Amino acid sequence: MQKVVFSSASNTFYATLRREVDDYFSSRNISKNGNYKLYLKTIIFLAASVLLYTWLVFFTPESVWLSLLLCVLCGLNMSFIGFNIMHDASHGSYSASGRVCNLLSYSMNYLGSVIFFWNTKHNILHHTYTNIDGVDADIVQTSLLRLAPTQKWRPMHRFQHIYAPVLYALAHVSWIFQNDFEKYFTQKVLNMPIRNFGIKQHFIFWITKILYTLVYIVIPVMVVGPWALAGFAVISLVCGFTLTIVFQLAHVVEITDFEDGTNGIEVENEWAVHQVNTTADFAMDNKVISWFLGGLNFQAVHHLFPKISHVHYPEIQKILKKCCAEYGVKYRSFETMSEAVASHLRFMRDMGQSDYVHHRVATISQ
Repeated sequence: MQKVVFSSASNTFYATLRREVDDYFSSRNISKNGNYKLYLKTIIFLAASVLLYTWLVFFTPESVWLSLLLCVLCGLNMSFIGFNIMHDASHGSYSASGRVCNLLSYSMNYLGSVIFFWNTKHNILHHTYTNIDGVDADIVQTSLLRLAPTQKWRPMHRFQHIYAPVLYALAHVSWIFQNDFEKYFTQKVLNMPIRNFGIKQHFIFWITKILYTLVYIVIPVMVVGPWALAGFAVISLVCGFTLTIVFQLAHVVEITDFEDGTNGIEVENEWAVHQVNTTADFAMDNKVISWFLGGLNFQAVHHLFPKISHVHYPEIQKILKKCCAEYGVKYRSFETMSEAVASHLRFMRDMGQSDYVHHRVATISQ
């Protein structure tokens, strides 16, 4: 894998930020893990998943429109399970108990994918090397999309801002039935080998794929008939689009920085400043969006403190903004989700131009 080195000349920004965040928790004598708010959401989303599936498959409504609505809700609910339960659990922030976190991280497998691959792709590559082309697996997706200015331009990219949402919708089914199998047989995520892939992981991979296919395709077709395939398509498209667009809004927008790491790179900033430079928050004052998205609209806080549960992000964000102002680090954000979506689509349009240069001035910590 390419060598990426972050500046160690000055790490005072992160040291100060971390000290103030630690003081916030210690002075209030509260845990950095999840609390009753997260546990309540877990019950709601998991119960809704069982209810929607049972209603659709075993008590299928006669109304096509009601069935369609339930499929949409099912797809959304699957993404909410990912945002709220799986994401916190995979980072070890859901609970102080490692066993609880490990158990709930398998909600990723419940969604059809494999948590073992996610930990390498997301927790290691994306979180460490955010927006570094050639290393961050999240911006190296498919040649159909140009997600960074350093990536090769192709004529079809002129229209990517138009067809990108279609690809986002297909992401879930592609993830389950293509990308996971590529990782399985190559034993790699990009150029990084997947470590400790033993007999247990082989078994979990195949049982996940078999059970998901059985539960979401075979049983519905046997009970409902061939039309169940249309329902599965709607669920998967909604889930795929929701998952993908939320993650894109955090990094693939006009106001974030990108680095070229295809041949290795020495990043001029300390790691924490790089995280702020390559990440954008959105709709921070919208409690409804924050609730459903599991705090992923507070992406900068999450990248700097992935071991802290998202239920604490609004308060930690205030500390982050204060430290950014003190150290001259530009905090990047959009007031609304619609502004973030518009910025993402403009960025995709700009990336579709062969002569476009993404001018961003990196902010260096002092």
